[in-house]
Formats: sequence, structure tokens, C-alpha cells
Amino acid sequence: MILAEASIQLVPDATLLLHLILVVVMVFVLSRTLLKPINDILIKREKEVTGRLREAEAMAAESQEKLQKYNNALREARAAGYKFLEKARVDGLKEKEQKLRQSRDQLSKEVAAQVDQIRKQEQAVKGELESQAATIGSLISSQILRRPAR
Repeated sequence: MILAEASIQLVPDATLLLHLILVVVMVFVLSRTLLKPINDILIKREKEVTGRLREAEAMAAESQEKLQKYNNALREARAAGYKFLEKARVDGLKEKEQKLRQSRDQLSKEVAAQVDQIRKQEQAVKGELESQAATIGSLISSQILRRPAR
């Protein structure tokens, strides 16, 4: 029995209610004085981090978009450059062909003029040779026959 008297018996009484009220008051007071400012600071930091993260994502998206525009502009500039070079090459070939054609035409005209001149000279030489042949023939016949040529 001595042990039974010395043991603690848990029987709810008014002190339990007082302890509960004290705990609620302490939670209320602590949340107002200590936890609320800490929570406000944590929320503010989270908003800043979130805002900076969004800003960084926006900057990354913007830089990606600018990179895409740069690549597109570079591709278009290269294509335009290649088109320009191809056009210049085609124009150069056309000009070369035209000059070659003009040179051939001019050369053909010059060759034709030279051929005509050579034919005229040939005709003149033939005529001269024929007259000389006739003269020489009469001279030879006069010397062989020993009589004057007619």
C-alpha cells in the first residue's frame, strides 16, 4: 500500500485545462512575436528567389530567341552571298562568251578579208605570170626558131 500511495495518478482536473490555455496563449504570442516575422522574411526571400528565377528564365529565353534570330540572319546572309556570287559568276561567263563571240566574229571577218586579199593577189600574180609566160614563150620561140616573134 505504501507503493500505491506514492504512485502518481493521472486524473484530469482544472490544471489540465489551464495548461492547454497557457499552451494556446504561448503559441498565439510566439506566432505573433517570433514566428510571423520569420515567416514574413522567408516568404519575402522565396518571392525574391522566384522572381529572380523567372527573370533568369526570361533572360535565357530572350537570349535563345536572339541566338535563333542571329542564326537565321546569318543563314540568310550566307544564302544571299552565295546567290550574289552565283549571279556574278553567271554574268562573268555570259560576258566572257559574248567577248569570245565578238572576237571570233572579228577574227572571222579579218580572216575573210585576208582570204579575199590573198585571192586578189593570186589573181594579180596569175595575170602577171600569164603575161610574163606569154612574153617568155615568144622570146623562147624566137630564140629557138631564130625568127622574130609575132
